[in-house]
Amino acid sequence: MIDKIAANLGNNIRQLREARRMTQDQIAQLADIPRPTWANLESGGSNPTLAVLVKVATALQVPVEELIGPERQTVNLYRSASLPSQLRGKVRVRSLLPESVAGLQMDRMEFPPGAYMAGIPHTRGTREYLTCEIGKVQLSAGGMAWELGPGDVLVFRGDQKHGYRNLNSDRTVAYSVVAFAPVAV
Repeated sequence: MIDKIAANLGNNIRQLREARRMTQDQIAQLADIPRPTWANLESGGSNPTLAVLVKVATALQVPVEELIGPERQTVNLYRSASLPSQLRGKVRVRSLLPESVAGLQMDRMEFPPGAYMAGIPHTRGTREYLTCEIGKVQLSAGGMAWELGPGDVLVFRGDQKHGYRNLNSDRTVAYSVVAFAPVAV
C-alpha cells in the first residue's frame, strides 16, 4: 500500500511539473525545497513529511490529495446527473467541477420565476464572477443591485453579503465562479 502511494506521488509530481513546463530546479525553488529532495520525490522512493507535501502541493497549485491519489485519466466524462447538485431554497445549484480544483468553485444556478437565493460570504479577498446565460438575474451586494442579461458578466468581492434573484417570468440560468483568496501557508 505504501509503495503504491509513493509511486503515485512520484508519477503525479513529475506529470504536474512537466505540464507546467518547469525544470526540477525551477519547481524546487518555487516550493522552497532542495532540488535533490524534489528529484527523490519524483523517483517514488521518498517518504516526505507533511510539511514537504504541503510545499509541493502549493507550488503545483493542487490539493495534497492530488499528489498521492491514483493517476488521473487523460479524459473523464461526467454526465450531468452524476455532478453534485443541491436545492438552495427554490434554486437548483449544480457544481461544474466534478474534481477538486484548489481555490476555485464553479456552479450552474437555475432559478424558477421570481426565485431568490442568498449568497454565502467567503474569506476576505475572494472574487466572484457571475454571468447570465438565460433570462435576467439580479445581484445585490453592498447595498446596491445590478441586473444581468444573457452574456453579461459581473465581478464582485465575494467576502460581502450578497444575493441573487430571477427577474424573469420564466426560468433564469446563471453561472458563478468563485476564486477563493489564497491561504497563507
